[in-house]
Amino acid sequence: MSDKPVVRTERDGHVLVITIDRPEARNAISPAVAAGIEAAIDELEGDDSLRAAVLTGAGTVFCAGADLREIAAGRAAALSTERGGFAGLVRRKHDKPIVGAVQGDALAGGFEVALGCDLLVCAEGIRMGLPEVKRSLVALAGGLVELPRLIGEKLALELALTGDPTTPERLRDAGLVNRVVPKDEVIETALGLARRIAENGPLAVKASRQIITGGRDLDTDARWARSFELGWPVFASEDAQEGPRAFLEKRPPVWKGR
Repeated sequence: MSDKPVVRTERDGHVLVITIDRPEARNAISPAVAAGIEAAIDELEGDDSLRAAVLTGAGTVFCAGADLREIAAGRAAALSTERGGFAGLVRRKHDKPIVGAVQGDALAGGFEVALGCDLLVCAEGIRMGLPEVKRSLVALAGGLVELPRLIGEKLALELALTGDPTTPERLRDAGLVNRVVPKDEVIETALGLARRIAENGPLAVKASRQIITGGRDLDTDARWARSFELGWPVFASEDAQEGPRAFLEKRPPVWKGR
C-alpha cells in the first residue's frame, strides 16, 4: 500500500495550495481525503501568515465525488467529518477565502466540493453537475441546498432532476463561476485571485467575507446591522491606520492582523 498522501499542501507566499492527489481514482473522496482536506483547512485557519487557499485536483479530473467502493462497503459516513461534512469541506466554517481551481470534471460530490469554495476558476470544456438521480441517489452534500440560492431555482431544478451535466460557461453566466480559462491557465489564474486577496488587509477580508456569507438568510435591515457590527471594529484596528498611511507614503502596506 502506498503511503503517498492523498491530500498535499504547499505554500505560495501567503497562499496555501491544497491538492487532492488520487488521480488513479479520479480524486474521489475517501475517508483519508476527507480527513486530509479538513487538516489542510485547519492549517489554513491556524496560521496567521496564510491568508487564502487554492483547492484543486491532480490529473485530469477535479473530483469524481464519493468513492463508490466506500459506499458499497457501507462506509458512507466515513466520507464526512464532524466539523466539515462531506469531504471535510462542504459544511466547514472557515474565515479565510478558498479559491477552487477546477481543472477537470466536477460531477456529483465533486461538484458539491467545488460549491464549498468561495470563488471558482474552471477550465474550458469540462463537465459540472449533479448526476445522482441517474443512479437513484440524492445529492446530499450541499448541491440541492446551495444551488437554488446561487444560480436560481429553475436552473438548479434542471441540473438536479435531469442529472445532465452542464458547462462552466453556463454556470459563469448564472453567477456561480468567476473565471473560465484554458485548462493550462486554471491554476495560475486561481493563484492570481488568491494572491490578490492575500495582499489585502486580513481583518478587512475576514469581515467582508463574513458580512456577505453570514448575511445570506437575513433581511436587509439585519444585513445592515451585521455589516456595522463586523465592520466598525476593523476601522479601529492598527491595520486600518496602516492602509491609508502606506497609500500616502506610496509603499506596500505591512499588515499585522490587529
